[in-house]
Amino acid sequence: MKVKIITVAILHMLSTSWIEENLFAELTRTVIKEEIQHVDKLIDDLRSEVQNVRSEIKDLRSELQGFMLWSFGIVFAGIFALIGFVLWNRRTALAPAIRKNQELEERENKIESALKKYAQKEPRLKEILKHVGLM
Repeated sequence: MKVKIITVAILHMLSTSWIEENLFAELTRTVIKEEIQHVDKLIDDLRSEVQNVRSEIKDLRSELQGFMLWSFGIVFAGIFALIGFVLWNRRTALAPAIRKNQELEERENKIESALKKYAQKEPRLKEILKHVGLM
């Protein structure tokens, strides 16, 4: 009877430890599968976040390119407007000086012609004009 009790006790201990090991192994596998699924979900979430960031960067890049094109357009338009204004202002500012110069040239021509006519009658004036190169 002692042998039966010991045998039953040993079998009970072996079966209990075998069941515990199998249960522990099964629980461990289940926990590991759940953790792997959780990690996979985290990786998928991270991938979607990276895609969202990439699309936001592309949107910002296109907006920045548009802004830069407008900025360059405005700068070049301003430069051309300034050049046009300078040319217009130069013509406008020079017009009175050109008119005055023409008036002075006409007056000089009249005075020179009057001196030449008077020099025909006055020999000393004729000599002076020849000496300075006007006759």
